[in-house]
Amino acid sequence: MDKLKAMKTFVHVADGGSLTAAASTLELSLPAVVRSLAALESTLGVRLVNRTTRRLGLTAEGLEYLARCRAVLAAVDDAEAALAVDDAEPRGSLSITAPVLFGQLFVAPTVTRFVQRYARVHVSMRLDDRVVNLHEDQIDVGVRIGKLDDSSLVAWRTGAVRRVVVASPAYLRKHGTPRHPRELADANCVRFRGPSGPWWVFHERDTTIDVPIDVAIRGNLEFNHVAPAADACVAGVGFGMFISYQVAQHIRDKRLRIVLEEFEPPPRPIQVVVPHGRLLPRRTAMLVEWIRNDLGALRL
Repeated sequence: MDKLKAMKTFVHVADGGSLTAAASTLELSLPAVVRSLAALESTLGVRLVNRTTRRLGLTAEGLEYLARCRAVLAAVDDAEAALAVDDAEPRGSLSITAPVLFGQLFVAPTVTRFVQRYARVHVSMRLDDRVVNLHEDQIDVGVRIGKLDDSSLVAWRTGAVRRVVVASPAYLRKHGTPRHPRELADANCVRFRGPSGPWWVFHERDTTIDVPIDVAIRGNLEFNHVAPAADACVAGVGFGMFISYQVAQHIRDKRLRIVLEEFEPPPRPIQVVVPHGRLLPRRTAMLVEWIRNDLGALRL
């Protein structure tokens, strides 16, 4: 069995959603595609595809193997391209995901500069505050903020963000600057709807350990989106708690001031992640390095 040919056939089966579609794309007979897939499954000792009369779907092993097949085939393409002088720069398609606002502010400009530098690479960018499964959604690169729940991902840390409490200078002049988080219980706070409820979490250092402090906050204004909440704080409605990048421009322009810095929770890491670290296509490795260099210079 030609392993690379079988892997290519399997990728086309997955992409086309059927054996027939793969046969048409590869200009092979349907029995040839069936035999190739069966031989590959037999060699691997696992079922890659669930076949029913109505649809074809990948098994969990199939999803994992699909990502690895793409990496292997891309690496072969890159190796062949590197031998030709006029094909020395990276080429091909990439997909990347990032949180919506952070992606808009920082990742999208970085990716834009990348494709301007490497015009033969096509990047599809998906901004989503939901944690996207890179394996299942066939995403090449992800930018994540915070701890990774999926231990199978390969990650590179490239900076960190803080969770900060801010208020406008006018509000602080009128109501005073708090010295301890518990003072916020009597202040007007701009709230977010969410699973945490009306609680803000702080950390107080007690000798050698950090002690969490939960403060029940109240306020007469509530949002489910960052931008209007930040604008309300700028307008002097009260205090707000944000991730540092969400209000970075307001802070730089002195429309907001950070308070209670010594009680902030530990910084949350910014990480560039890929489904696996072996046999990364050259274009993927170059994009990862490009993002790491750009985001590593951020001071948020």
